Amino acid sequence: MAMSEEKYIPEIRGNLKRQIIRVPEAISAASGINMNGRILKSFMFTTDAAVITNMNADAVIALYPFYPQPVIMKSVLDAARVPVFSGIGDYMITSLDRIVAIAKQAEFDGASGVVVNPTISDEALRELAHMLDIPIILTVTSADTDIKTRLESGATILNVAGAAKTPDIIRGIRAEYPYVPIMATGGPTEETCAATINAGANAITYTPPPMSVYFAEYGKRKNI
Repeated sequence: MAMSEEKYIPEIRGNLKRQIIRVPEAISAASGINMNGRILKSFMFTTDAAVITNMNADAVIALYPFYPQPVIMKSVLDAARVPVFSGIGDYMITSLDRIVAIAKQAEFDGASGVVVNPTISDEALRELAHMLDIPIILTVTSADTDIKTRLESGATILNVAGAAKTPDIIRGIRAEYPYVPIMATGGPTEETCAATINAGANAITYTPPPMSVYFAEYGKRKNI
């Protein structure tokens, strides 16, 4: 009997891992980004240890809207069993010396990459690129971003986060840079993730639903 073109993948899960946070199936169609021999297609956007230890994403992107603190980065790294990409703060409120120090600490603690905000200066990008051996992920929120200068300054990967405009921003980048690694916010559904991949994203950042959703599902199953 001829085998199907789509390979069958056996799935094995323990009883305690039957309820995990799954990223949309559409992400499997992404090319992924090869980082040190490991293909990463899905990035879970969270700093929640419970989420990190109960998910099927390939990696974690750990960003938060507060002053960067090494203790937070370390706690995420300790919880994760997959690569972690750590946010290192907002250059507008953090000095260059502190940005570099936090980035170096993230690398020493085991982060697979650092994520920087759109406001970071080209000078800071160059300094980080000089000091680090891990990739620098630049967040892009606007189609007006000077991609050429940002890449020349040291950005390794582009993280496109433009809400509904994300696919359009990606298409604009891809028209000029067909091979630059792009990860992007994929949205909450299979359809939005597929649209982002079709626009040219290599990998997808997925934000999990609030914990209340999972409490409700658990309560229905356990009658609590």
